[in-house]
Amino acid sequence: MADRKKILPLLPLRDIVVFPGMVVPLFVGRDKSVAALEAALSFDRMIFLSSQIDPSTNEPEEDEIHRVGTISHVIQMLKLPDGTVKVLVEGRLRAKIVHYLPNDRYFQVSAEESIPVPFTGASAEAMIRNVHASFENFAKLSKKIPQDLATQVSGVDDPARLADTLAAQLPVKVSEKQSVLELETDAERLEKLLLLMESEVEVLEIERRIRGRVKKQMEKNQREFYLNEQMRAIQKELGHGEEGRTELDELEEKIKKRGMGKEANQKAQKEIKKLRMMSPMSAEATVSRNYIDWLVSIPWQERTDDKLDISEAERILDEDHYGLEKVKERILEYLAVRKLVSKLKGPILCFVGPPGVGKTSLARSIARAMGRKFVRMSLGGVRDEAEIRGHRRTYIGAMPGKIMQQVKKAGTVNPVFLLDEVDKMSADFRGDPSSALLEVLDPEQNSTFNDHYLDVDYDLSDVFFVTTANMLHGIPGPLQDRMEIIRLHGYTEVEKLHIARGFLIPKKVEEHGLSKEKVVFSDMAVLQIIRYYTREAGVRSLEREVASVCRKIAREVVKDPAKDRITVTPKAVRRYLGVTRYRYGEAEEKQSIGVATGLAWTEVGGELLLIEVAIMPGKGNLKVTGKLGEVMQESASAALSYIRTRAELMGLEKDFYQKNDIHIHVPEGATPKDGPSAGITMATALASALLRVPARNDLAMTGEITLRGRVLPIGGVKEKLLAAHRGGIKTVILPQENEKDLAEVPAKIKNSLSFHFVQHMDEVIALAIDLPKERTAPPVEEGTPPAVPPHGGAPEGEVVTH
Repeated sequence: MADRKKILPLLPLRDIVVFPGMVVPLFVGRDKSVAALEAALSFDRMIFLSSQIDPSTNEPEEDEIHRVGTISHVIQMLKLPDGTVKVLVEGRLRAKIVHYLPNDRYFQVSAEESIPVPFTGASAEAMIRNVHASFENFAKLSKKIPQDLATQVSGVDDPARLADTLAAQLPVKVSEKQSVLELETDAERLEKLLLLMESEVEVLEIERRIRGRVKKQMEKNQREFYLNEQMRAIQKELGHGEEGRTELDELEEKIKKRGMGKEANQKAQKEIKKLRMMSPMSAEATVSRNYIDWLVSIPWQERTDDKLDISEAERILDEDHYGLEKVKERILEYLAVRKLVSKLKGPILCFVGPPGVGKTSLARSIARAMGRKFVRMSLGGVRDEAEIRGHRRTYIGAMPGKIMQQVKKAGTVNPVFLLDEVDKMSADFRGDPSSALLEVLDPEQNSTFNDHYLDVDYDLSDVFFVTTANMLHGIPGPLQDRMEIIRLHGYTEVEKLHIARGFLIPKKVEEHGLSKEKVVFSDMAVLQIIRYYTREAGVRSLEREVASVCRKIAREVVKDPAKDRITVTPKAVRRYLGVTRYRYGEAEEKQSIGVATGLAWTEVGGELLLIEVAIMPGKGNLKVTGKLGEVMQESASAALSYIRTRAELMGLEKDFYQKNDIHIHVPEGATPKDGPSAGITMATALASALLRVPARNDLAMTGEITLRGRVLPIGGVKEKLLAAHRGGIKTVILPQENEKDLAEVPAKIKNSLSFHFVQHMDEVIALAIDLPKERTAPPVEEGTPPAVPPHGGAPEGEVVTH
């Protein structure tokens, strides 16, 4: 008994059962399975193969694998480039798992070989004959059994071999094959296979009868079609063919009335002629009919008249949105020129700004102000070029792209078309949708836009295209070049207050079944929500919090209908919304050595960025932490190099960097950070830590540093100053070249802050660190060259990703 037991690695199989005598290739990709194969190859090439109970399980447990399987021999193994393994195995013996052995790398089992039970005599001979006859009948009916296999089976007289050969070849379910493998005797296995074959033969007979009926029906349909065509020809000869308008006549009439272009009209007429020659029941006729339907359903001449009343358009834009002066000016300019010029190509605008500032709703407002239809297409996650240009008609189920679908939905040739989230597209093997958009958004090309399905030129030049994006760097350069970029900056606290009072609160009060007279929000309550319950550049979170307050009030009103008037105060806000979520005013409460406050730009607005430096005895190592990007790490190295060049003037030892380890850390370590604008902040924190003098906590700074200490310009000035104002900062240090950017900053923000514009790092240290008289800040170098012009001025130079 003991010599029939073997210790073997186990390979779980999916959707296949291996029988003794069966040679089969397997593709193996799971780590445990590959390890089991390697273990078998390293010993005697023997492995235990058993099927999973559930083939969809990726990591089966011991009780999810059938106990009965086949001891097999690994003939050959080949590792493929994609990491999977192709292996050729030969089934040898039927066996059963006795128990599993502990092994972390792969399944290892103790398997006991099954004892063959001889099946001889007249009963065996009779069973073999029945099986041969049944298989011969099955092979005749089934086209899946090759002739040479049928010949091979008819020559097998050994019951065990016959059972294994048939079980391996029969097209039955894996569970049925497993049940055959688990039967103990050859007699049981042959009897089970005989039942399976008889069942399959019965199904095949039914299928044959069904095919015969279908064939007769098809012949009948073809006969009817032939006779109908003959009848039409006879009617035409008799002069009765014009009675009644057919569906094709109606389509042809529609084509004449649509006012299509010459090319589209020719295509439609050609398809109508082809359709008249086809059988109405054929698949090709359906394709042609759908194509003609699309051609006649899209607008060719229909257009809406633009409202050219500038004052009315301005009123509508102001009614829908507070602020956003640049965008409104651009729309009014277009209407003014449109009033002077009858034909004008539609502009292509790209609104770039943080979430919640009103980019999408602004496009709707533009359509309302101009009196045009509005359609929207979201590009977030689109990665197939066919979504833009459509599929060619050769594909089954082909249809036009989303551009033409939305134009059809609009029903006019001049709608306002919003392409939302244009920076969220991606590309894969199906093509690059951003490249397909180049034609759509190019004023010189979109007058002849060619959809793959329609395959005719369509004029999109009258469409007013608006695209939206959160980040410019997600849009390819050629696509940016075709659009007019308009930046929508985050709202100030005062702007949010106006938006809440004029738009959000009335809207939410009405949505929740309350009246404006009975529910009043005080300005301080709204400011409380803005400061302590939201932190965003837009107003989405503010809208949600106002809705939350309205829900609480609605519940109170339902409980106590006698309440006449409810005033929402700061105290009531705390009761409705709970504890505050954010700390208003993030500036450090006290001055600390080695800590400086910087300003960062993120896609949801600006933020304060604290930078900490610790000095420890060591061997001169510089450690930078806080999930910083490559550019930010280089800024840290540049800042340290600058401090080393100024060591003597600062009163530091020349070899201070050799005796100490320096650790620079930017808190909120889970948030990725990058960009050059923290350079002067790092240098200030380093100087503070090395001089053992605290930096000012009411001062924030931003600017790129060079090795010579020059301060270079950065982007995102408006957002950064909004963050400084929100955080309680009093003084801001900016690069000299960024002084011009203050023109875009609201007057209230500028008046609340004190600005210092610098060209050199020495000026920054003098302003940020209060040095004692005996250790005065080093003088600014004479002849310091002016800061270089900004490269682009875009805030993508420094990014903190949330």
